[in-house]
Amino acid sequence: MTSLASAAAAEQGVRRRRSAGRAARWIVTRVAGAVFVLWAVATLIFFGIRLIPGDPAEAILGGPGSRATPEALAQARAEFGLDQPLLTQYLHELGRLATGDFGTSYSLKVPVAHVILDGLGSTLLLTVLSLAVAWLLAIGLALWATRGGRIAATVSTVLEIVAAAVPNFWLGTILILVFSVGFGWLPAISTPGIPGLVLPVLTLAIPLAGFLGQLMRESVLNALDAPFTVSARARGESETGVRLIHALRHAALPAISLSGWAFGSLISGAVVVETVFARPGLGRTLLNAVLIRDIPVVIGVVMVVALVYIVVTIATDLADRLADPRLRAQSSSGGGS
Repeated sequence: MTSLASAAAAEQGVRRRRSAGRAARWIVTRVAGAVFVLWAVATLIFFGIRLIPGDPAEAILGGPGSRATPEALAQARAEFGLDQPLLTQYLHELGRLATGDFGTSYSLKVPVAHVILDGLGSTLLLTVLSLAVAWLLAIGLALWATRGGRIAATVSTVLEIVAAAVPNFWLGTILILVFSVGFGWLPAISTPGIPGLVLPVLTLAIPLAGFLGQLMRESVLNALDAPFTVSARARGESETGVRLIHALRHAALPAISLSGWAFGSLISGAVVVETVFARPGLGRTLLNAVLIRDIPVVIGVVMVVALVYIVVTIATDLADRLADPRLRAQSSSGGGS
């Protein structure tokens, strides 16, 4: 009896060590991947922004209209290291980024970190609300399409296709014309408070909802014929309970897996939406910085957006494992990382 208990304890210890080893490998893999992505983003944006016509020294001295003298331009290049070889500038930039130093804005003459903090909260609020609204719209469309009969399925399919294909700038313009100019219900320019968020959030959420709705509708239809839903009906659960508890949970798994990509798509769409609705945020900050070649601001904003995307992707991976028992079983049995 004692030997059996000892063997069981030893087996349990081996399983714990294996589980800890898999968790450590998962963490190391994610951290290494994050470092690589950040390095690749920094490299691409550093060399990419220098392909844009114009002199960064002009941004330092107030932009192309400043009519700076050649001597002033040369002094600005020397002060910010722009007269050094491009490879030297690149290595210096990587060194600063590795320490979390984004430098000083050429045009605003303030630390880039302050510029980012001023717009980060507004952009994150816009994207998080848009993602939540997109999920609600997608769930509503999927349930209506699978419960409302052939007409509902046809109408929802058309709505999903149209919504997924609509560009953000066009949708934002139409929403302004209808709800601001036509009915006068909502402000055309984003203002503080809930009314100023409605149109920007809908502009970002509707196209994403169309894509997620298509994905979830097919998954719900497949789940309704799966063995676990048949068993649920056999146990006496109502059709509503089967759809909401079993089928919808199964259908949400593919959409959860794509939520990281969706969040990144929303952040990129925020550049257009914040411009259309004159809303302060990282999107408008990035666009203005690119136009005037404010290199430190461009690199800083893109790096922070990339970091947020990485964090959201990892969180999505964890949520996917929590929502799907098969992934947890696979991980615990050693079948996945």
